[in-house]
Amino acid sequence: QVQLVESGGGLVQAGGSLRLSCAASGRTFSMYYMGWFRQAPGKEREFVASITWSGGITYYTDSVKGRFTISRDNAKNTVYLQMNSLKPEETAVYYCAAQMRAYGSSRRSDDYDYWGQGTQVTVSS
Repeated sequence: QVQLVESGGGLVQAGGSLRLSCAASGRTFSMYYMGWFRQAPGKEREFVASITWSGGITYYTDSVKGRFTISRDNAKNTVYLQMNSLKPEETAVYYCAAQMRAYGSSRRSDDYDYWGQGTQVTVSS
């Protein structure tokens, strides 16, 4: 079992920045990917970014490349999502997720095994 707790969401103006954190506990040594997803009202959950827990290899959806940065601190069992130049259309609940399998996809939500409760990010125009 892995437990995930997100923090750092809030209200920010367009063009502003937020840093999300996701603290993991439990069988963290077995995690392969850690990912961030988001879900806006009335829309499907979408992939934002992911990172391999051991090697730190990162993946991003095209719309956030150059603005968002995913990173991890293995000693603290925490993954971060630094979000810069935020846009109003990025208002959503942001979820942290953990995948335990090396052969899954880092971008498919169905391949993730554990999820946090989500943190609201609201970007005002």
